[in-house]
Amino acid sequence: MDTQQVSAPSRAPSPVRGDATPSSGVVHINSRHTSHFTVVGNHLAQHRELSLLAIGLATHIQSLPAGTKIGIKPLTERFPDSEARIAAALRELEVHGYLRRTRERLPNGRVVTRTCSYNQPGSTDAHPVPAPRRRPKPIHPAPVAAPAPALAPVATPAPPTPEVPEASAPPAPTAVTPTPPPHPASPTAPKPPPPPLPQPANPLPQLLHAATALLTDLHRHTPHITLTERDIHHLAPAVATWFERGTTPAAVRQALTSDLPQPLRFPAKFLRHRLIALLPPPATPTYQPAPLQNCDRCDRAFRSPTPGHCHDCTADEPHLLSA
Repeated sequence: MDTQQVSAPSRAPSPVRGDATPSSGVVHINSRHTSHFTVVGNHLAQHRELSLLAIGLATHIQSLPAGTKIGIKPLTERFPDSEARIAAALRELEVHGYLRRTRERLPNGRVVTRTCSYNQPGSTDAHPVPAPRRRPKPIHPAPVAAPAPALAPVATPAPPTPEVPEASAPPAPTAVTPTPPPHPASPTAPKPPPPPLPQPANPLPQLLHAATALLTDLHRHTPHITLTERDIHHLAPAVATWFERGTTPAAVRQALTSDLPQPLRFPAKFLRHRLIALLPPPATPTYQPAPLQNCDRCDRAFRSPTPGHCHDCTADEPHLLSA
């Protein structure tokens, strides 16, 4: 008959006091907190719709003291997550009632963002609950000495105990409705029409024919510019105006096709803009001297718009001045 080994333990010791060790899954090793801890509800820790980043961010926000800035930039400096991920997590907490952000205008005109964190979503309290104040100890009156046994006891009223007001929450600040920025007034006046195309002062047929030929031939030099027949007839008078003001066909073609934008989506509108914006000034009229005339007296040539006598003959004969 074999001897039983009494030194071997019957089973492994349980790491959790008072609980049976589970056969699989997580094993909790819990220590009681006495300071620096935050109570988080399982409705947040085990939320099935929040992301893991949102749950951790809500836990972090609930552990912060009142007045701590929890904007996107401070949180980005605190954690390695990007601004986009932190912004998305904050929006998740707002949707599920764990966070509320409102914009309020201060008396000095500055607009600030006020953030409220809720440890229990669905709470009707729209303002943070302040920390409870320490209640002062009540002052007890001095004990009254008992009267002599020979006399009847006289009930002496005890001085009233000063009532200590209980710590109550300060009046809730009135929510300031943020004033929306003024919207720009919608224009009531109609949009001014575009400037008209220049028209030649003397629309000669040869000028219009040359303008039509230039516009029709533009696509051979610049494939990006393709005009319809209607566009060519519409733009031809403007090109004729350039010819009338002394511009050569080569100069017109250079002005219309140089430095084209890429891509050129509306060729006709682009050429219309350039024909108006780059229109050269009218040609300055040249001085035309008076024609030559022969003097009726000395037959000497002189310049005058009408025939007659020259200046010398007129000066010699005063009677010619009155004639």
